[in-house]
Amino acid sequence: MSWNTFGRIFRFTTWGESHGPAIGAVVDGCPPGLTLSEDDIQPFLDARKPGQNKFTTQRNEPDAVRILSGVFEGRTTGTSIGLLIENTDQRSKDYSEIAKSYRPGHADYAYDAKYGLRDYRGGGRSSARETAMRVAAGAVARQVIPEVSILAYVAEIGGDAIDPGNFDADEIARNHFWCPDAAAAKRWEALVDEARKAGSSLGAVVECVATGVPAGWGAPIYAKLDADLAAGMMSINAVKGVEIGDGFGAARLTGEENADAMSPGEDGPEFAANHAGGIAGGIATGQPVTCRVAFKPTSSILTPVDSITREGEATQVRTKGRHDPCVGIRGTPVVEAMMALVLADHKLLHRAQCG
Repeated sequence: MSWNTFGRIFRFTTWGESHGPAIGAVVDGCPPGLTLSEDDIQPFLDARKPGQNKFTTQRNEPDAVRILSGVFEGRTTGTSIGLLIENTDQRSKDYSEIAKSYRPGHADYAYDAKYGLRDYRGGGRSSARETAMRVAAGAVARQVIPEVSILAYVAEIGGDAIDPGNFDADEIARNHFWCPDAAAAKRWEALVDEARKAGSSLGAVVECVATGVPAGWGAPIYAKLDADLAAGMMSINAVKGVEIGDGFGAARLTGEENADAMSPGEDGPEFAANHAGGIAGGIATGQPVTCRVAFKPTSSILTPVDSITREGEATQVRTKGRHDPCVGIRGTPVVEAMMALVLADHKLLHRAQCG
């Protein structure tokens, strides 16, 4: 079946296509009595929405969210929360060239192989347009975990990484790239603009840190907190890799180097390092929960690439229309949303078992 639902207790289901009349989500399992309005959700959607600058797609969608159910007099009722965003700036004619051929690296062929039918307009269900509803659902999830702060930022574009010594959290909101390094952001302007003008695209690495996650959230075997985070991040369009804590870097350390040494503290243990990314044995340790997410370069590019038609004949494919030259930029608020959604679910799972 086509699985459109994520989560166990706090779960959400999304629906809709890139060029359909609307996209939407149903959030279930939200506790009653939480303050929630469209104003609580809209700022996160505004951070993700397209058409904000020349470094993102020029599709102009207001992404104005409507709450259709599950909220009464400004508070959640405990029933399913219906969220709706209308699509207003579709331009389906741009995709006429790929109606009968496949974009290499995109889901076009895979959808045809599975269903025997695909909506080629903007990629249909495979489009990252769907991620707007994850961001909306993530805003609801944040109401469930007010004790947690989540920060994501772009750490690398096209192989050019930030300098950790230049990290400035306030800088993230000052540039178009969600970048905490002002010097790197300046370099990326030229890098992304060059790719955009060439009709190409670039990949990116997004890092995310959640602070305030208490020790105990998670589970030891089949609902590991890190496993669910990896699944959530990997479900985002164009993501090809996820690291928790040091990730693959941990494989290059010795046991004593990788150990997060502990010492007595006033409010519990104090850790000398956080190689584990705040999770041990699938359960949060109370340290910041950290992950890195790798976004591939988008396959929707103007540069012609060898491919085949639906009939199996050789052809070349290029994608007209409006596309992000680097999807990791607008993917950053989606990473934050998935972090919030996973943590909200695990808070409720922990409460259900341990009180």
